[in-house]
Amino acid sequence: MATRDALALAKSLDLDLVEIAPTAQPPVCRIMDYGKFKFDEAQKAKESRRKTLNVGVKEMKYRPKIGAGDFDTKTRLVEKFLGEGHKVKVTIMFRGRESAHPELGKKILDRIIERLEDVAKVESAPKLDGRNMIMVLGPEKKTKAKIVVSSKVVAEQEVAPAGAEDSIEES
Repeated sequence: MATRDALALAKSLDLDLVEIAPTAQPPVCRIMDYGKFKFDEAQKAKESRRKTLNVGVKEMKYRPKIGAGDFDTKTRLVEKFLGEGHKVKVTIMFRGRESAHPELGKKILDRIIERLEDVAKVESAPKLDGRNMIMVLGPEKKTKAKIVVSSKVVAEQEVAPAGAEDSIEES
């Protein structure tokens, strides 16, 4: 179709003539509402930005002489962060003569790994960095699927006993 004819057709339909592939031989054009097209593209871009997961790195600091209650509380928080999809940087801070015993920090990190083995994977192994021992944990991909499956199983189990009671009443 000739360019003049295409422009006339677009004007008669109250639309725009938009060049799609200018390098093609002959160039490819489309008759469309360009304003609506730009709006739809902006909406798609906005939607895709909203769907991206914002993964942050949280940090939890421990000491070599941490008490059992504090250890449990901090480890529970680490588990919560991992459940939300964040990475967690676990830091053991050594002071004074504590830095002469890095094996104490390694024991604590091993306990954390042992406690969180089903929710976390070690992304960076424990390493000594000056006065601190650092390890990075990332969320385990399989755990979200397990949570969804287990919630479905629980829902099915709740439905089954209710149906069983109804059948007993009828007889």
